[in-house]
Amino acid sequence: MTLAISADDIDQTALLSELRRWVEIETHTPDAEAVNRLVDRVEALAREAGLVTERTPGTLGFGDILAVRSPRPAGSNQKSTLILAHLDTVHAAGTIKNQLPWRQEGDRLYGPGIYDMKSGALMALEAMKLAVKHGSKLPVDLLFMPDEEMGSVSSRALIEDYARNAGSALVVEPARDGGKIVVARKGVAMYDIVLRGRASHAGTRPQDGRSAIRAAARLVLELEALNDPDRGVTVTVGTIQGGTGRNTVPAECRMQVDVRLPDAGAATEILGRIEAMKPVDPDISIEISGSFNRPPFAQSEEGKRLFDHTAGIAAELGITLVGVSTGGGSDGNFTAALGVPTLDGLGADGAGAHTFDEYIYVSSIAPRTALLANLMLTLG
Repeated sequence: MTLAISADDIDQTALLSELRRWVEIETHTPDAEAVNRLVDRVEALAREAGLVTERTPGTLGFGDILAVRSPRPAGSNQKSTLILAHLDTVHAAGTIKNQLPWRQEGDRLYGPGIYDMKSGALMALEAMKLAVKHGSKLPVDLLFMPDEEMGSVSSRALIEDYARNAGSALVVEPARDGGKIVVARKGVAMYDIVLRGRASHAGTRPQDGRSAIRAAARLVLELEALNDPDRGVTVTVGTIQGGTGRNTVPAECRMQVDVRLPDAGAATEILGRIEAMKPVDPDISIEISGSFNRPPFAQSEEGKRLFDHTAGIAAELGITLVGVSTGGGSDGNFTAALGVPTLDGLGADGAGAHTFDEYIYVSSIAPRTALLANLMLTLG
């Protein structure tokens, strides 16, 4: 196919200069004020480019949600291409001065949140500007979320509202392992479990006590036994805390549980079994709270066609596109669960997400930005 936009059309020097500005505005998810400073910058850039912006005030202590929309006729109800990005990171303020300074070493460019996912977010905005400049008549909606790293609890409803009028969804989370993109993700559930027994003196009246920790130990084994690698089911007790001292039978024990599920069938089964768990000792009470955080994202037939279309464009840009499934969740889980053909991992290639060794490959920026721009011109 003949592409309207090539990697040579990307002003990489200007893009990297702007990326540094984004990275230096540190945006740890719980710091709504910091996140909104970057929202201010993104909103200003979008308006300068003639794009339409709609800003939704933050809730639940998170920053604002920013929608950037391509111009379209009044009253148009044509389905859009929905692009999903997030501006928050896992890195606390001060990371760029201490553990992870901005620096370039060969093709690697380092900085907090640069890979997950400020580079992808900026690439999406740049691609949208290029698509509109080239006369795109297909509507594009680009959402910047403030809380993806903490489950998108304040932005999920808006994501789903936009998804209901989308013909496809593109998620600019970072690429995987040499530029692979994500075509499926497991669903994610999170549970908090509290076991309560009865305290007593461990030396003089042990018989009066009912150990919540002992009950929890049994429950941990029961939970971990639900792991099924062949089906792609993982159940992990990530934290456990209980007791008040070594000489006291513990009256309370708390644990946090992470569950990853490949499809709706596994979700119904595994979550049902977790929520029905009971201690062996009738004198121990249990409280289980939590549920799905993100539904499973399975590749549909329309999703496969979207991948094939994207792979054709990528090949013209010198990119051999490979699709993979992953256990991590993203906002793409929400769109895919609503039946919207979804591709994920369309951001920059690199590595080190959520670590102090986070980097992108500079060489991946221009061709993958051109890929996004050409998708915006051809989907619909």
